Amino acid sequence: MRSFAAIPAIDLRGGRCVRLVRGDFAAETTYGDDPVAMARRWADEGAERLHVVDLDGAARGERAHRSVIARICAALAIPVQVGGGLRDIDAIASVLEAGAERAILGTVAVSRPELVDQACARFPGRIAVGIDQREGRVATAGWLADSAAGPLEVARRAEAAGAAAIVFTDISRDGTGAGANLEATVELANAQSVPVIVSGGVASIDDVRSARAAYDAGANLAGIIIGRALYEGQVRLAEAVAAAAG
Repeated sequence: MRSFAAIPAIDLRGGRCVRLVRGDFAAETTYGDDPVAMARRWADEGAERLHVVDLDGAARGERAHRSVIARICAALAIPVQVGGGLRDIDAIASVLEAGAERAILGTVAVSRPELVDQACARFPGRIAVGIDQREGRVATAGWLADSAAGPLEVARRAEAAGAAAIVFTDISRDGTGAGANLEATVELANAQSVPVIVSGGVASIDDVRSARAAYDAGANLAGIIIGRALYEGQVRLAEAVAAAAG
């Protein structure tokens, strides 16, 4: 059954809620020291799903916020999807066992696609693939490195593996408030069968409405992630949830 949702994001670095600009660790803004309280806030304001990224884990290649993520999952009744530093089957299992509904695999979707195959087989319906685009190529290692792979190549591997969703981020837009790259996202979504979540650069409620309109027109979309625009007040979550619901 198709559905579309507005999804608030929590990015974790050093135990705090932060946002970066285009993935630049030197361009960080802190929005709170209590990620669990922030997660509860978004749930209380109507979120149907939460998107959590362990930025330190993504950069280091291993989970760095295990206890924080476990406490977020325990505190909420809504599904939580978690990415960052999930580079082997044990790490994937641990985040799912901690209560995450989905594990998001990014770097390994490029470097070790066989691990995505293994994870999808072991945890059907609970594996998403993160595709982070920079100048037409997929970035890895917390966006600190670029690969030779293109987004569609990685998406079709995810499709073959049986991934439940793809999170597609245009790095050039992320954290900038420049607006989501909906055109590129829809193009990727409609070129394969895995539902795609829009991510990166959401600036206003119009981005949510435009994504919902594309969904209504048949685009293979499953939601839109909102970060900085929520934290800085350009978007109210309740309004975004209503717009996403159509």
